[in-house]
Amino acid sequence: MPERDAPADDRGTWAGDLDLITRAAEEAGRTALGFFRNAPDVTWKHGGRSPVSTADYAANDVLKEMLLPARPNYGWLSEETDDDPARLSCETLFVVDPIDGTRAFIAGKDLWCVSVAVVHRGRPVAGVLYAPALGEVFQATCDGPALKNGARIATTDGAAGAGDSLLKVASAEDMIARLEPGFRNGVHRVPHVPSLAYRIAMVADGRIDGTIVKTGSHDWDLAAADLILERAGGQLATLEATALTYNRPSVKHTVLCAATASRLAGLIAAGQAMEGH
Repeated sequence: MPERDAPADDRGTWAGDLDLITRAAEEAGRTALGFFRNAPDVTWKHGGRSPVSTADYAANDVLKEMLLPARPNYGWLSEETDDDPARLSCETLFVVDPIDGTRAFIAGKDLWCVSVAVVHRGRPVAGVLYAPALGEVFQATCDGPALKNGARIATTDGAAGAGDSLLKVASAEDMIARLEPGFRNGVHRVPHVPSLAYRIAMVADGRIDGTIVKTGSHDWDLAAADLILERAGGQLATLEATALTYNRPSVKHTVLCAATASRLAGLIAAGQAMEGH
C-alpha cells in the first residue's frame, strides 16, 4: 500500500485514490440517505434558481473530512463550498458534488448521486458516482476499466450505423425541440434524468446513446462521469469536438455532447446546427 501522501505519478496508478474517493462517496451517500424522504430543510442559492438542502451540506462535510486529511496536498472544488482560487495552483484536486440531482432528492425521487473525482493537470484520473437510493456505484481510473457495481461496463454501439435505428437521447425537451427536424425525427427522447452525472453514466453503461447538455453545467457535475464514460468507450465533448479541461478560473461550461464513439460526431453536428455554429 503506498504512503498516504505519495504523489500519484510515483505510484504509477490512481487505484489508491479511487479506493479513497469510493469510501468517501459511499459514506457521504449513507449520510444523505438519512435525510432522503425525510423533509430536509431547503434553501435557494444563485438568485433562487438552485435549491440546496441540509443533506447537501452534511454530505459535503463528510467528503471534506474524509478526503482532505488523506491528501493534504490536493486542492478542493465543491458545489457546496465557497470557491478558493488557491485550487488553481494545485496540480491535483478533488472535484465533488455532494448530491448531484438535488431537485430529485428533495422530491423523493431515486435519480441522484454523490459525484467525486480526482482531477490531475486538468483531466479526471479517478472518478466515482454513488447512487445510494438505487444501490449503484460507478467507478473508473484513467488507466483502468469503467465499472458498475464491480462489473465492467461499455457503451452500446452495435446498431449505430443503421439508418432505421433511433438515437436514444436523454436531454431536456426544449433542447430536443431545437434540433433540426431531419435529425430530431431520428431521436427517441428518454424521460427526464434529473442528475446530469447519472445521465452521462447511462451512456457509459449502454442504456442510452447520448445526451446534449445545456449551457451552465459545472466541473462538479461532469468530472467523474466524464472519466467513467471515456473508460467505457464514449466521450464528453464541446461543440468544437474537444475534451473538457477542468480546474480553470471559470468552472462553467457551454453546450456539450456526450455519446458513444460512433454517435458523437452526429450529435455534435446537430448541436452545432442548433446553436447556429
